Amino acid sequence: MKRIAARVLVFILLNTSAVAQHIKNIWLDELPIKSFSEGIPAVLPKTNAAGDSMKITGVYYTHGVGVNSTSILSFYLDGNATEFSAIVGVDDKGVKNLPHKFYVIGDKKILFESGEMQLGDAAKTVKVDVSGIKRLGLLVLVDMEVNRTYSNWANAKFLMKNDALPQTLPNTDDKYILTPGADKNPKINSAKIFGARPGNPFLYTIATTGERPISFSATNLPSGLSVDEKTGIVSGKVSQKGTYKTILKAKNSFGETQKELKIVIGDTIALTPPIGWNGWNSWARNIDQEKVIASADAMVKTGLSQHGWTYINIDDAWQGKRGGMFNAIQPNEKFPGFKEMIDYIHGLGLKIGVYSTPMITSYAGYNGGSSDFEDGRITDSIINNKRAFRYVGKYRFEENDAKQMAAWGIDYLKYDWRIDVNSAEKMSVALKNSGRDIVYSISNSAPFAKAKDWASLTNTFRTGPDIRDSWLSLYHSAFTLDKWAPYGGRGHWLDPDMMILGNVTTGSALHPTRLTPDEQYSHVSLFSLLSAPLLIGCPIEQLDAFTLNLLTNDEVIEINQDPSGKPARLVNETNGVQIWLKHLEDGSYAVGLFNIAHFGQTPESYIHWGDEKTVNYEFDFNKIGLQGKFRLRDVWKQKDIGIFSKSFSTAIKHHGVILLRMFPVK
Repeated sequence: MKRIAARVLVFILLNTSAVAQHIKNIWLDELPIKSFSEGIPAVLPKTNAAGDSMKITGVYYTHGVGVNSTSILSFYLDGNATEFSAIVGVDDKGVKNLPHKFYVIGDKKILFESGEMQLGDAAKTVKVDVSGIKRLGLLVLVDMEVNRTYSNWANAKFLMKNDALPQTLPNTDDKYILTPGADKNPKINSAKIFGARPGNPFLYTIATTGERPISFSATNLPSGLSVDEKTGIVSGKVSQKGTYKTILKAKNSFGETQKELKIVIGDTIALTPPIGWNGWNSWARNIDQEKVIASADAMVKTGLSQHGWTYINIDDAWQGKRGGMFNAIQPNEKFPGFKEMIDYIHGLGLKIGVYSTPMITSYAGYNGGSSDFEDGRITDSIINNKRAFRYVGKYRFEENDAKQMAAWGIDYLKYDWRIDVNSAEKMSVALKNSGRDIVYSISNSAPFAKAKDWASLTNTFRTGPDIRDSWLSLYHSAFTLDKWAPYGGRGHWLDPDMMILGNVTTGSALHPTRLTPDEQYSHVSLFSLLSAPLLIGCPIEQLDAFTLNLLTNDEVIEINQDPSGKPARLVNETNGVQIWLKHLEDGSYAVGLFNIAHFGQTPESYIHWGDEKTVNYEFDFNKIGLQGKFRLRDVWKQKDIGIFSKSFSTAIKHHGVILLRMFPVK
């Protein structure tokens, strides 16, 4: 009887355990897969990355995830999965003779490695035990510079315990604030140099922190300009070419200050990188007039405008049909008072930009700058099949659109297509002949082989694809730009794309950036060192204290806006630390020490594991060609460190930065 009772007890316990812990299939394509992606181009469920049927060597798959280029899918399993399985291979729509490598990595261990796979190779089966795994990454390595590198995780699924689901990796690191706040005394923060063309409208705002009210004045302004005493807006027109040294002044009840501004009236504008906001990563196609005005108001209310933030740029989705006195693109129904909106933004001391394309339709499907019809009309068939019209049409309307922009008072144009020299030049000429200074920005992925053309034709040129809020994307967008540096400078800036701070819509619905706080400090530091355009990509009214602090360090912005206009160069990489060096106009140096932690050198380095370590680093001045004594200043803390010769020792957090200003001591 005892043996029977024991067997019954074992049977009951086993069956109770089976009931208590059931296993469930979770297909990757049934998850919000874009939120798990840290790759750069699109990741799509149930199709390849081009949106077509998923197919490997003639075999179709209805389940799976299609990815493009180097791709990372990161999952927080927390021990709740038992198995991952998939069929991997290069999609039949991919390119020939290009090796792909698939990896499954769990808690820093490679659980599966495909070896090199190319178009036409038989698919490989993945089936790995992930019991107890907390973090898991699905990695595909492929040449980042090649298009249509479509790879498939076909039939990809997890076996999960009970009702557990894979989660995105937690991003809960402390948002530590380094920069002290501005005091009550007035301090002028706007750029030291400003360019305008002779006879064109002039608009410059004296960006100043300090207790309001502040009264503004200026001496030695060139003839034709005046300054508004209450707003600090300098406006008018200057007819005579030349360089004018003006003294800007600001005064409040706590004190007064002044700063020299060099006004250059000539053929070149954008003598410092544009600094402002772009609406795409905030609102994408949902942008409208109300959101634009709210963003401009927030630029002022948050105090960003007092630190030099200037542009409010509307991206794709504002365009309606052609019309008006110039037969130009008109605003659609989402912008019922377009000219009034522009005037309102100018009245705040800010500038405004719009988006266009030389294609018949934009990437979001709105009216573009060309047509297959002589009058430029857009038909219902075009509206209903937008993707088919992403090409430059027979009839072009650059002059029409440029004249309309100038008449409205537009200050900035983002021109977006698969860039070619001919189209870039046509709009460049049209803007210069429009009668208004309109900063000209071309996007995206400008071919490096034509870098000289982009530098001569445009004011900013996108050096890569659309940025995503991941370290992989940031690294590819910014840390690889050293070869571009000779082509950046006054009036023609390298553009790694918008900033991925705050709440963004890159890849999925509005969400907090997935960059860690350390990575965000690196992000702002490197963009400033590179003299890149600083365009906030999040809703300004949603900025938290940490992000606002990142964007209002005047010493960091000063590095970005330095009149010399020289992008930093990568001068040393040792033990996983990169050193970027920038020569500044006053003879000092800006130096960024970045702990990239050997990123990209091993499959494991692509994934955040949550236990990354700070490194101790000895910064040897001789290694970057600097000799003698230097006064070192921590730019983020706005604090002098001391006088050093030969070297400086510091700790650098994982994917973090130490940003220094080095002043030679005689």
